[in-house]
Amino acid sequence: MAKATPKISLNQSENIPYDRLVLSQKNVRRIKDGVTIEDLAEDIALRGGLIQSLNVRPLRDEAGDETGQYEVPAGGRRYLALGILIKQKRMAKDQPTPCIVNRKETTSAEDDSLAENMARETLHPLDEFRAFKVLFDQGLGEEEIAARYKVAPATVKQRLRLADVSPKLLDLYGKGEIKLEQVKAFSITSDHARQEDVWATVSRSTVQEPYYIKRLLTETAVRADDRRAVYVGAAAYEAAGGIILRDLFQQDGGGWFQDPALLEKLVLDKLETDAETVRAEGWKWVASAIDFGYGHTSGMRRVYGEPAELSEEELARQDALQEEYDKLDAEYAESPDYDEETEKKLEALGDAIDAFNDRPDIYDPDEVARAGAFVTLDANGELRIERGFVRPEDEAPVDEDLADDDRAAGHADGDRNVGEQSGANGAAVSAGEDEEETIRPLPDRLILDLTAHRTLALRNALAQDPDIAFVAVLHALVLQVFFHNTSDTCIGLTVKNASFGQVEGLGQSIWAKEIDQRHENWGKDLPKSADDLWAFLLALDPASRQALFAHCAVQGLNAVIEPWARRPGAIAHADEIARAIGLDMAEAGWEPTPESYLARVTKRRILEAVREACGEEQAYLMEDQPKAKMVTEAARVLKGTGWLPEVLRLDDLVDVDAPQDADADVIDESAELPAYLSDGAEQDDSTVPAETMQAAE
Repeated sequence: MAKATPKISLNQSENIPYDRLVLSQKNVRRIKDGVTIEDLAEDIALRGGLIQSLNVRPLRDEAGDETGQYEVPAGGRRYLALGILIKQKRMAKDQPTPCIVNRKETTSAEDDSLAENMARETLHPLDEFRAFKVLFDQGLGEEEIAARYKVAPATVKQRLRLADVSPKLLDLYGKGEIKLEQVKAFSITSDHARQEDVWATVSRSTVQEPYYIKRLLTETAVRADDRRAVYVGAAAYEAAGGIILRDLFQQDGGGWFQDPALLEKLVLDKLETDAETVRAEGWKWVASAIDFGYGHTSGMRRVYGEPAELSEEELARQDALQEEYDKLDAEYAESPDYDEETEKKLEALGDAIDAFNDRPDIYDPDEVARAGAFVTLDANGELRIERGFVRPEDEAPVDEDLADDDRAAGHADGDRNVGEQSGANGAAVSAGEDEEETIRPLPDRLILDLTAHRTLALRNALAQDPDIAFVAVLHALVLQVFFHNTSDTCIGLTVKNASFGQVEGLGQSIWAKEIDQRHENWGKDLPKSADDLWAFLLALDPASRQALFAHCAVQGLNAVIEPWARRPGAIAHADEIARAIGLDMAEAGWEPTPESYLARVTKRRILEAVREACGEEQAYLMEDQPKAKMVTEAARVLKGTGWLPEVLRLDDLVDVDAPQDADADVIDESAELPAYLSDGAEQDDSTVPAETMQAAE
């Protein structure tokens, strides 16, 4: 006959006055961890009692009889928290306290203490997310939840965002089929359908890393540091109904603007509003666009305004500010210590002086009526206004002044006899006089012969005066570069300026900015009329003439290798010029970034670049990486190495006629990468824009 399974009788709960309890020294917890005792006391006060009873054992005398006192081997932190409430007089010292009394003593006190701390199971993060969400839905705010559970408000915000991920994905996380880091990546958007679509794609891919999930979720979004987003601003975008995707778990640089079409509309609307403000200044035309190709002003003459004149009071104020600034700056330069107050005062004085120097320009009303302006965005998202460009068709007729002179001469001729003519020397000739006794105009052919002799004589004389020859050539260049005039010079030179408007981002390069700034500075210094140019050039000092000559001459330099115009001789000449001046593109500021090179070539070329700059070992470590990750890592290791592709090196002449081999980089600007090539790298999404990943493997 089988023995009956013995029945288990549980230790019973009793309410024991607190002052009859003592803390056992057999509690295994010795190190403070987690919620502090003070915080636990506040939680007990909030709830009006213990969530879990104390585990106690009766204290016995030498005879083994109970003394009425109890030791607490399990629940010591709760015991101490109750003691704090009694000390604060928020609870009576004989307050009945719920306890589980262990009188069987089949285990030791240390065993009970260890079991209580180790047998409990940590709450699954998903249960925590959902619990926070329930409390939030019950009306508790994020700050209140944070204060109650002793966590940072940002932690509560993160938990609530995680709880808002698609229930289907959270169920997969609960089953262990999705990792927590993947759930965090999905939390950047609240669009459950989008989350589930992306997971359907990711689950079939060998790449399931969080960066790849975020990349797919944001592939059609615009980063917050994009110049369009900066220009419009997050507040205006959200006010228009736009949604910003945010990553609460990593630095996201302001997030991603989810609706590019809405953002584009807001940018264009704001640009048009700003253009209207510029148009109100009286310009004949104002063109606005997010971007104009480099060289968009080619062929236009530019007029410049003069800064508004300062009154005597303003001049005196400016001088006083400058004097105060110089004095304070000199005194501070001798001081060995940093002084924040002095720094602030110098900055304030500098801003006040700049306000005088940066006053608006005043333009000639006649030129304003003929010229126009471009309104666009700078690389940092600030508004850029380029004023004073005159289109060729808006220029005043060339013979306008001559016509006025002719009319004036006509009035003078009205006093002459009807039968009079004017000879070549300007003398009046009567139609009735004998031809042999009159001075007639010179024959055209004779004029041609005579002026040909003069031309050669002038050439010969000018060749013996290099200084004036230099000024003559400079005069011809300046007329074309700044006045777009080729008819008022006898020097037969032509400056053909290629614009390269098809090269994205070229206008924001350091080289373009320096050229544009130099051009603007000279444009402001040159005389307004081409008639005054010759005298201006003669009056310039030699160094300034040379600087202006160099600026004008380079406007016609073109060293671009184009598939349809290889120009090997011209490229070889450009190489010789580069060698002569020692041009080093790395020192000039070019670096192999994803946008400038790495994302636009094959993996094989990326590895070759790393191998050349960093060695075989570094290239070996990157061989098996996905392309996007390889691009990011290559940009990191190549930074500062000075590595250049062969087409930019001084020591490599490019054979512009050589055919490309089968492994050469062929970039189709309209093509998109296949999915198996677009798998990204562990990177910030802004590092390799999707539109730059265009090279086929």
